[in-house]
Amino acid sequence: MAIFEGSGVAIITPFKNGAIDFDAFGDLIDWQIAEGTDAIVAAGTSGEASVLTDEEQIDVIAYAVNRAKGRVPVVAGVGSNVTAHGVGLTKGAEKAGADALLHVTPYYNKATRGGLIEHFKAMAQATSLPILLYSVAGRTGLNIAPDVCEELAQVPNIVGIKEASGNIAQVVEIARRVPDGFDLYSGNDDMIVPLLSVGGKGVISVLANVAPRDTHDMVQSFLDGDVKRAADLQLRTKPLIDALFSEVNPVPVKAALYLMGKCAYEYRLPLCPMEDDNFEKLRKEMQAYGLI
Repeated sequence: MAIFEGSGVAIITPFKNGAIDFDAFGDLIDWQIAEGTDAIVAAGTSGEASVLTDEEQIDVIAYAVNRAKGRVPVVAGVGSNVTAHGVGLTKGAEKAGADALLHVTPYYNKATRGGLIEHFKAMAQATSLPILLYSVAGRTGLNIAPDVCEELAQVPNIVGIKEASGNIAQVVEIARRVPDGFDLYSGNDDMIVPLLSVGGKGVISVLANVAPRDTHDMVQSFLDGDVKRAADLQLRTKPLIDALFSEVNPVPVKAALYLMGKCAYEYRLPLCPMEDDNFEKLRKEMQAYGLI
């Protein structure tokens, strides 16, 4: 049940005058696919799912599926901190035609080990689609420890993890524990090559929003055995990655796409435009990289 190999873009959700800008969204999807992106990850953190209504979230997923037209898989972000709510979103995304699901840990509630396992098992039982776990304790307050990942990897349709802990030792321990066929994806753009080096399958990337070709090439070069080119791309992108995370994601990356003329400079509260000094730093790094 492998979902994809390579670079999956954690794509933004463009807004215009308070509503989802589906025209801009469609153009972004087409550009991503043309630039070599291997999967579209819609309605995740970068897609501002937390400020979408349930109806909007499913509409974003359905639109991505229809626009991609099978050219690349569409992974739907449907995580929730309420299990019943997550089950509902899971069923809605499957009905919308998603190829796979991305489930973040239940934020704020900070479930116990047992509660966390039962939460994810409930998601898996609600669908026939493959599921990726999403571990990003910096945002949710709840880590997926290696032993929990090992147990959940025994569930047939839980097939991988987006690992965004920033802890390479944890990534290595997960890689050691999980069975063959359980896929690891980097959730940190500055750790793509290190994660690939312990058997990772690819990345679910913020960077790919603005540099899709280089993000794809970084992963593909490594998988093709050209470790030096992959490492060179990892190092070259590092200053740009730092600028893209100078404020909470997806604030900088949406600003970057605005500077590239690909979407409006618009968010939903509590997210808002960047601080002026950070915006200028981002602009300078994008100029240095050749994006604008």
